[in-house]
Amino acid sequence: MDKNTLIGLLLMGLLIFGMSWCNRPSEEQLRQQQEAIELAQKEQAKADSIAAATAGVVDTLVASDISNLRTIILQAGTDSTGASRIAGADFDLRVADNAVKGTVAAGDTVVPFESVVARTLPPAVQKEAIASINKVLRYRTFARFMTGDSSSVRLENDLMAIDIASRGGAIARVELKKFQNYRKADTTNVILFDGEDNRFNFTLNTGTQFIDTESLNFTTKLENDTTAVASLDLGGGSTWAIHYTLPRNSYAVKMEVKQTQMQNIIPTNISSMEFEWFQRMPRQERGRTFEERNSTIYYQFAGDDVEYLNEMKANDENVSERIKWIGFKNQYFSSVMIAKGNFSKANLVTKPFEKGSGDPHYEDYLKELDAKTTLEYNSTAPVAASFDLYFGPNDVSLLDDYDAMLRGDGSSLKLARLVPLGWSLFRWINEYIIIPVFNFFGSFVSNYGIVILLLTLFIKLIIFPLTYKSLKSQAKMRVLAPDIKEINEKYPGNENAMTRQQKTMELYSKAGASPMSGCLPMLLQMPILIAAFTFFPSAIALRGESFLWATDLSAPDVVLTLPFSIPWYGNQVSLFCLLMTATNIIYSYLNMQTQGGGSMPSMKWMMYLMPVMFLFFFNDYASGLSYYYFLSLLITIIMTYAFRAVVKEEDVRAEMARNAANKKGKKKSGFMARLEEAQRRQQAMLREQQKKNGKR
Repeated sequence: MDKNTLIGLLLMGLLIFGMSWCNRPSEEQLRQQQEAIELAQKEQAKADSIAAATAGVVDTLVASDISNLRTIILQAGTDSTGASRIAGADFDLRVADNAVKGTVAAGDTVVPFESVVARTLPPAVQKEAIASINKVLRYRTFARFMTGDSSSVRLENDLMAIDIASRGGAIARVELKKFQNYRKADTTNVILFDGEDNRFNFTLNTGTQFIDTESLNFTTKLENDTTAVASLDLGGGSTWAIHYTLPRNSYAVKMEVKQTQMQNIIPTNISSMEFEWFQRMPRQERGRTFEERNSTIYYQFAGDDVEYLNEMKANDENVSERIKWIGFKNQYFSSVMIAKGNFSKANLVTKPFEKGSGDPHYEDYLKELDAKTTLEYNSTAPVAASFDLYFGPNDVSLLDDYDAMLRGDGSSLKLARLVPLGWSLFRWINEYIIIPVFNFFGSFVSNYGIVILLLTLFIKLIIFPLTYKSLKSQAKMRVLAPDIKEINEKYPGNENAMTRQQKTMELYSKAGASPMSGCLPMLLQMPILIAAFTFFPSAIALRGESFLWATDLSAPDVVLTLPFSIPWYGNQVSLFCLLMTATNIIYSYLNMQTQGGGSMPSMKWMMYLMPVMFLFFFNDYASGLSYYYFLSLLITIIMTYAFRAVVKEEDVRAEMARNAANKKGKKKSGFMARLEEAQRRQQAMLREQQKKNGKR
């Protein structure tokens, strides 16, 4: 492809981009399109809901239905007026003069019960009203608990506070007292969820009876300062209760479903119950991007490894194997439900809130997480189900402690996997080198900017024996740069490539230098650099810690907000990221000097392009990570200049003279020997090829 063709293609691309840009829809048009789509989706959802609710539903109440309904209302007891009454979201029924009266919901309207019995309603409305009445009939013994306003009781210790709501008997709110929410300027304690943002829901279906705890209003009370109970007294000695125990100084809550004589209500042949856990995950951090990338559902296969759903997109995954625990994980905090037995199977769903969708939850929430699972059930068992719940920070050491405490006699729960520390090698480096050293320095140094500096110096000290020879060889190569240039000028062209390369290798060998010296120090550090890339954004110890101009080392250190947005960069300027980029460019320049200047222009261009790419990539990352990379590169640059000062040109020339005087020369390294052998083979193959071409 010639130059003119390349320019033509580039101009065509710019023209197409310009036309697309000019013809793009306005924000108002996009908003109108989105509203039209949402309206159509709502109408379709409404139609689907009506169709599902009325599918297979007859439009007539028979005498037995009315009799059963009357019995259920009478069992519910009386209201403040003395009338037998039962009320819920879809119905408000009472018994007066021995007859059932009141109203029921039929879609968006409320109709008199008498009209339903008389069948004077339009067919579609009639079916919807019958569906509302059937809900009461299906709940039977439990129907009287569908009425009443929700209330709550609170358990708390020094670390956290939890509210247990009477509606559903579930934990409705969790507050962590030792951590602050940095979403807004007026910081408050971290609230993992509150109210409708979290739902626990047990479901039993016997075929003739349906129990959904989310619709029931439990009686809640505190047994003592560590235990609360949400219970249903079903009469005749039958009870269903959820017990919550919050020990002192603990992030773990014990949840037990206890029952007595439930076989009188639930047949003994019912061997399973459904459990659903829904959570709308709120934002806790200043920056949304990285917090959203680290929010998803984690789960552990029974006695096996930990898996998670892709954080970057919506997911809907069916897991048929047994599961030990399910965790709703945020960047720094998690809610984990650990079954004493196992979850038989699960359907796991994550749904992020899309930017520009008009969803009112987008600004304050990250994703909706939902787990539908199946549990073994026995109506004669005193404890129908038992769980340990962890509501706390994603701290590796802390999670390891809770792992040992909660596993019982079983295998490891691997709770520390909630902290993403990279693949096997990088996780090993983090768990056994970086984290212990980081925690050690943090135990006696209060400023985490200084801790990161000490950690960087420690890592450099550890790998110094490996980099010493390479940096010394790199310094020698800089001295040899004029000689390499002379060889290139003496043997120009492709026909002299083998000779030129051979002479260059001989020069390296005489001086005791290596052509790989510029890359080797970085290659030696690469596993640690990658491990640090996963560690710093996950290190909860850095959360909220300030250093110099950075107010939070776990968030970008924004020093300037631009009035416009740059593609792939954004509108926020991170100073540590700029410093890291500058030192990276300087380091690249030093490497290019070592390699003898611009003998490979394309490689030189790539060496300078990479730091610029990192500028765009790291701009919205944790400032602690950019600060660490900046320090690491800065120390490497200082070491490079130090070796240049130590390695004198006259010393290198003297060593070359000694090696030249010795016919045997300096003993070649394994790398140099293999390289020269490869060159000899290549030259032999070239000569053989030339002979064949000459014969033809």
